[in-house]
Amino acid sequence: MPLNYPATRKADQTDTYHGIEVADPYRWLEDPNSDETAAWVEAQNKVSFGYLNELPGRDRLNARLTELWNYERYSLPFKQGDRNSTDQPVRYFYSKNDGLQNQSVLYTLPSLDAEPTVLLDPNILSEDGTVALSGIAISENAQYLAYGLSTAGSDWMEWKVRDIATGEDTDDHVQWVKFSGASWTHDHKGFFYSRYDEPEPDTQLEDVNRYQKLYYHALGTPQAEDKLIYERPDQPDWGFSGGVTEDGRYLIISVWLGTAPKNLLFYKDLQDPDSEVVELISEFEAQYSVIDNDGTTFWIQTDLAAPKGKVIAIDIANPDRDNWETLIPEAEETLESVGVLNNQFVADYLKDAYTQIKIFDLTGAFIRNVELPGIGSAGGFDGDRTDTETFYSFTSFTVPNRIYRYDFTTGESTLFREPSIPFDPDAYETQQVFYPSKDGTEIPMFITAKKGLELNGENPVLLYGYGGFSISLSPSFSVSNLVWLEQGGVYAVANLRGGGEYGEAWHEAGIKTNKQTVFDDFISAAEWLIGEGYTKSEKLAIAGGSNGGLLVGACITQRPDLFGAALPAVGVMDMLRFNQFTIGWAWESDYGSPQNEDEFKALYAYSPLHRLKPGTAYPPTMITTADHDDRVVPAHSFKFAAALQAAHQGENPVLIRIETKAGHGAGKPTTKQIEEATDKWAFLAHELDVDMD
Repeated sequence: MPLNYPATRKADQTDTYHGIEVADPYRWLEDPNSDETAAWVEAQNKVSFGYLNELPGRDRLNARLTELWNYERYSLPFKQGDRNSTDQPVRYFYSKNDGLQNQSVLYTLPSLDAEPTVLLDPNILSEDGTVALSGIAISENAQYLAYGLSTAGSDWMEWKVRDIATGEDTDDHVQWVKFSGASWTHDHKGFFYSRYDEPEPDTQLEDVNRYQKLYYHALGTPQAEDKLIYERPDQPDWGFSGGVTEDGRYLIISVWLGTAPKNLLFYKDLQDPDSEVVELISEFEAQYSVIDNDGTTFWIQTDLAAPKGKVIAIDIANPDRDNWETLIPEAEETLESVGVLNNQFVADYLKDAYTQIKIFDLTGAFIRNVELPGIGSAGGFDGDRTDTETFYSFTSFTVPNRIYRYDFTTGESTLFREPSIPFDPDAYETQQVFYPSKDGTEIPMFITAKKGLELNGENPVLLYGYGGFSISLSPSFSVSNLVWLEQGGVYAVANLRGGGEYGEAWHEAGIKTNKQTVFDDFISAAEWLIGEGYTKSEKLAIAGGSNGGLLVGACITQRPDLFGAALPAVGVMDMLRFNQFTIGWAWESDYGSPQNEDEFKALYAYSPLHRLKPGTAYPPTMITTADHDDRVVPAHSFKFAAALQAAHQGENPVLIRIETKAGHGAGKPTTKQIEEATDKWAFLAHELDVDMD
């Protein structure tokens, strides 16, 4: 029987954009603090959880997810301290989750052979595990830990300081930090960080974030006395990221504007406390990232005149562009990141969305490739310039993070940590295919399934995508996805334009007035999977989160006939008002602005909220969001759910699952992750007619 959805009041609200009147009857749902919104959330959750809790096989799914999740997970170990001093010995640090802990625990130890001690356990900071460790910075002498905490999934952070030797916190307390880490000066007396002005208490999860400022916090002093290092009152949208170079000489200030992969680069000489901030790069023309420095020579990764990235050297004593030197030229692969270890460049490349690691000397001469365990994703390779060892992780769609130690002297990798999980990865395989999009462009896609999969058009398939903000989707492990694979499900990940898999040109092909290209890429992936015999529409589900939630919303409104189920998570659904909340204005670099007439036309043409058509049969849909999401405010999902329920015709369920005391996703407790995954798979199994027994 059709579900009895809560009645949602329609208000008489109309806005005019460039002469076009646009109704917005659910505007009142943008106020999360009103009694009416709270009652609506409660009523929607009652319907959704009432439906989800009765789905067949849910208890068995929950038990299997809990069993799979219960394995030890380690972060990469790293070390800090003076490598050449016995008075300030090096210490190692890493995080570990025993399996079902809500939050991972931070440990420290004097050597990798010693017994670790707990440095910080976030699980004791709240009863329900909703306080998460969201950032750490160790002082150069390994005496102090600066750590950031986020509550209930909010992007807002507060920073505290802990004495590593005693395990006790100091009185230092820094608040209203967002989109910032911390970077210590080498005298261990304080750190740089960026913050916003204190918001209004009742609207701190919705108010627009502007006028970020860069500060220095001196240990033992109140935040009110923190020194303002840099601000630009004339540029309210500029953000600042401050980091101290490895030699301690310079403060590097990366200036960002929105989410475009373009930034300015400033620096300050820390040897002179009164030195001015120098503008090294003063135009938003490309991406610039300081890798390291050798005296006054800065080694910088950039995509200036090199869409796939290169490494250049700039001597700040002679900064004219005519003096810039290219050390590592642009390659066919996409350059993701570069570090300096063992006095060598370690470069992380993407080749068709999987990792390659190459080592060069400091003149840019190629030395060797790092032999990785297979085709997958590697991360890490962190450390100081003189370190002869480092650690990296390697993962794939069916293998959890394995941690390796790499020896630069021998060029060999040795396994350091390997999780044990009750799942047989050898029974599954991942292949990479290339399919044509609507305009003929070849798009890569990873497909993971049981070996020997029969292409009979009857397999349940979950197609995942993102396609935005120059973010690359490379092979990654999800313990949740194992349950889907075990039930005969196929998991497909499409590397859509708008991402960064092939550099800046690939990104720009899917932004602003070209955004429809991303949806065409995704729809073409679905059609290819059907055409090749993997599945049929009734067995094909699509999923994505955040910008990927927009992707799912746009695709089900454009092709409701093509999909058997949809899972849009924390999505950007109202493309005419996304820039009115928190950091949404920053996304105009990818989406464009509704205040610009040409970009408004493109936004209005695909905005999921505005493309719904009354009387249309939409696929079974479970929208997910959270009440503390201050990245993509839940109003997007609230309004879309109300409009979708009103427009939808037929018996397919249209649910919205609203998590409480949670945010955009980061720091979500394990218990909440398992419950959400249980509902997701139970919903898909029921709607796609998958036997979960």
